[in-house]
Amino acid sequence: MSLVVAAFGFWLIAWFINQRLVAIPTGTNLALARTINLLVPIIFGVTIFVMWELIVRGLNVPTVLLPPPSMIGTRFASSIPTLWADFQQTFLKAVLAGYVLGCGSGFIVALLIDRSPFLQRGLLPLGNFVSALPIVGVAPIMVMWYGFDWHSKAAVVVIMTFFPMLVNTVQGLAASSNMERDLMNTYAATWWQTLTKLRLPSAAPFIFNALKICSTLALIGAIVAEFFGTPTVGMGFRISTEVGRMNVDMVWAEIAVAALAGSAFYGLVALIERAVTFWHPSIRAGNN
Repeated sequence: MSLVVAAFGFWLIAWFINQRLVAIPTGTNLALARTINLLVPIIFGVTIFVMWELIVRGLNVPTVLLPPPSMIGTRFASSIPTLWADFQQTFLKAVLAGYVLGCGSGFIVALLIDRSPFLQRGLLPLGNFVSALPIVGVAPIMVMWYGFDWHSKAAVVVIMTFFPMLVNTVQGLAASSNMERDLMNTYAATWWQTLTKLRLPSAAPFIFNALKICSTLALIGAIVAEFFGTPTVGMGFRISTEVGRMNVDMVWAEIAVAALAGSAFYGLVALIERAVTFWHPSIRAGNN
């Protein structure tokens, strides 16, 4: 129990430090503000891992149920070649290919829908229907159609990312006001000029929201699809196999790789959004 008490003591110390940090007046000192904004989540994350380690060891929790972070870290370090091969199979092949195809085709179809009210009335309800389909039902069908390699997982990712991008892009293209469109008409702007000069910039926040949502959906879809058939490599394959072998530390190591990859992917899209939509009020407010 002494380790459990130590865990809560560590939490109180970390909580006190974070409270002091957020109370520091930064004023116009951007460097200090950014340093505090970086330190607070780091301290919070370290606190979570320290408490996890101390509580698990203090209560003698079986490692089959929940291994301590130190055990997971040791397994992670000793299994880097295997984890890298799984990462390549799942993320660099299935996720990226499906993400590009799904989001790209969703964007193109949204432009076509914008030009055709018939497609808008026909495809959008169908999109809402397909987006509600359970992945555990779609994944086995894709494996039957495209085989056990990464192509079937990419097909699942396409299905999961296509309709979020489609719906968000259609909504974004309608975000510009009637006054702004009337102004473009007074300039005798063509549809293409109105699209590139007005409607796409207005739709950019919607499009990037879809890209960020799809960045996490793509990874989830690829991993779940690998549970239904895959070569002897891949994150989903490794998780299902190691669970059967009771190697829970390896399962957590794969989960850590997936979490890091998903967070990095999301962060990359967010950085691109800040660079592209720097003019948007939400981005300007975050820079102040």
